[in-house]
Amino acid sequence: MTSSKSILGGGITIDLDAIVRNWKALDTVSGKSLTGAVLKADGYGTGAKAVGRALYKAGARFFFVATPDEGVALREAIPDAFIFVLDGLIPRTAADYAAHGLMPVLASMSQLTEWLDFCLNRGKAAPAALHFDTGFNRVGFRMKEAELVRRELDQSGFEPQMIMSHFACADQPSHEMTRKQNGLFQGLLNHFPDIPASIANSAAVMSSKDYHYHLVRPGIAIYGGRAINGRPNPMAPVISMDVPILQIKDARIGETVGYGAAYRLRRDTRIAIMALGYADGYFRGLSGIGGQMGGRVAVNGTIVPVLGRVSMDMTAIDITDVPGLIQPGDPVEILGPNISIDDVADAARTIGYEVLTTLNGRFPRTYANVPDGVSLD
Repeated sequence: MTSSKSILGGGITIDLDAIVRNWKALDTVSGKSLTGAVLKADGYGTGAKAVGRALYKAGARFFFVATPDEGVALREAIPDAFIFVLDGLIPRTAADYAAHGLMPVLASMSQLTEWLDFCLNRGKAAPAALHFDTGFNRVGFRMKEAELVRRELDQSGFEPQMIMSHFACADQPSHEMTRKQNGLFQGLLNHFPDIPASIANSAAVMSSKDYHYHLVRPGIAIYGGRAINGRPNPMAPVISMDVPILQIKDARIGETVGYGAAYRLRRDTRIAIMALGYADGYFRGLSGIGGQMGGRVAVNGTIVPVLGRVSMDMTAIDITDVPGLIQPGDPVEILGPNISIDDVADAARTIGYEVLTTLNGRFPRTYANVPDGVSLD
């Protein structure tokens, strides 16, 4: 996405001040623990460089990306930040990480060995973190490897920057898995008593100070998304999106709408066709077909339903009950004060993370409430 203006109209607006306020709120909750920020997937679709600069100015110093390429791009924006690469060490690229001041989150004995060999050959230690798998079964050292890792560290004299793990079910605070993982993590730290520790994502930050340790690393909550299921979301929304209406037409009861004639009108209906489809990340799962409830959007503050299947470039909505004059070119709120990212996610039977990282396509991204001194270049 770019910040240029679209001839079509509409676009995505990111409120940088709201992002900063969300981070500061999480920093307050984390108490004495340091508060990092996860900026992977281009800052969850909001623009990692702009968000990184804004959060650095607000006091954040520890940032987490997924890939080394994301880390290189972020380093250009915030030269003095500590940047961790969650995907770990890509084989035969240790020199590239070090050249850009990136810290791999090492997750296997082969990665650790390669990193230690690199440090030995250059005659200087390069910082890195270690990730242990406490039950997620994604990347990470196995728990039984803790003693072996400890021996490798003792023999080499290498001290990692951090010991990390990741919760599988923190969005469900009562889930036994979270307590089990935290117990394993506490036991693991007996092998690394003097090394900073981190396990808390957004949900864990908000759930219990028992999970905070030395550093917390929130992601979705910074961007206004719901971190804990079944609870009101206290975070400020940060993203809005509107798209224009292309055409308005009147259709009769019994007529069908969209591909597959999958929706049959139950009343005489005023239909608006909006310039948005699955090519822009508006999920096909938001289709309103048969008796299935689809997505919702807002027109002049009135929430209205999607009619028929979402297609590649266009989607039909029912504006019959919208008061006032509606014309082609008028905006449709996809995200904003009436429609949250979690509203869209729930309707599509997915999660806010996917909405944020997918909803862009052909629409430009602009920034609002940019903190003083924060560059958008």
